[in-house]
Amino acid sequence: MRGGEREAADRHPTRLGGRPWAERWIPAAVVVTSVGLLAALFAFGLRRNPSIVLPAMRGKSAPAFTLRSLDGGAGYSLREFRGQVVVLNFWASWCADCRVEHPALQQAFARYRDEKVTFLGVSFEDSASAGQSYARQMRVGWPLLADPGSATAIDYGVTGVPETFVIGPDGRVVAKTIGPVAYAVLAREIARAVAGGA
Repeated sequence: MRGGEREAADRHPTRLGGRPWAERWIPAAVVVTSVGLLAALFAFGLRRNPSIVLPAMRGKSAPAFTLRSLDGGAGYSLREFRGQVVVLNFWASWCADCRVEHPALQQAFARYRDEKVTFLGVSFEDSASAGQSYARQMRVGWPLLADPGSATAIDYGVTGVPETFVIGPDGRVVAKTIGPVAYAVLAREIARAVAGGA
């Protein structure tokens, strides 16, 4: 190509600064596509209830534990409740949402305690004295357990409180709820566990 022709080609509308027009828009197209994908994922997430989680362990054996009660008395092992549904609630006295969900737990406890459904509360990063004070104030009727070093919470993948697990009679996790559990949700999951559905 002769010098004059090259100069004319560089001034052509499809080139700017010596770069083809399409080349300029590739980065913009990548950004627009990425934003669109993120928006679609976000919209999908908004249609789901974030408090009801299908944990990776759903349908798998619940991690075993043996924990003492907050007063240092009796020990409780998950193994001893095989054949029963277990509602395992991780809570703390400093947790505002734990107080919010407490009436739902009380209602479910009153409804199911005589039907081979065991409720256990596991204290999360809290002192025994604060937990005992909470139990008295809230009139907790089920065993509250200490979890030294949060070992059991770690085994269950707890990232904050409250979190509630429903474990079926076969020892498998049926459901997990993050945040304050509602009575209707808890009753439904207990009923499903009693019926043997994981």
